[in-house]
Amino acid sequence: MAEAEVKAVSTIGTILETSTDGTAWEKLCKIKSYPQLGGAPDQLETTDLEDESQTFIAGVQSQDAMEFTANYTLKAYTSVKAKEGTALKYRLKMGTDGADGVATWEGQHSVYINEGEVNGVREMTISVSPSTKISVGAATA
Repeated sequence: MAEAEVKAVSTIGTILETSTDGTAWEKLCKIKSYPQLGGAPDQLETTDLEDESQTFIAGVQSQDAMEFTANYTLKAYTSVKAKEGTALKYRLKMGTDGADGVATWEGQHSVYINEGEVNGVREMTISVSPSTKISVGAATA
């Protein structure tokens, strides 16, 4: 009997982790949102005088700062702040134990407290500056 095709997967169980050596990983903090994992490549124009419309080839892949939103507590903030500005390895495990894939990259982060409002939840933003390409694959043991 054929296995049923999965139509979509939930973001439940997504965890952001860091490591200094790529072997021992620990949760940075609980997150509420994560950014896109990559971006479109720059478009390099190749149009010449014989073309009737512009033509392009792909250039370097764009990659902005990666902003993760998290609930603010003093404990979570100070824990994330303690690792700020340090070259780290990052891992975003999607689904329980990375069942829906694992994204990895290297970089460093900063953290700041977001604006507040009446009847709101205090939040913070973790901004990761990636220094390598983001790789997505299956979870490994």
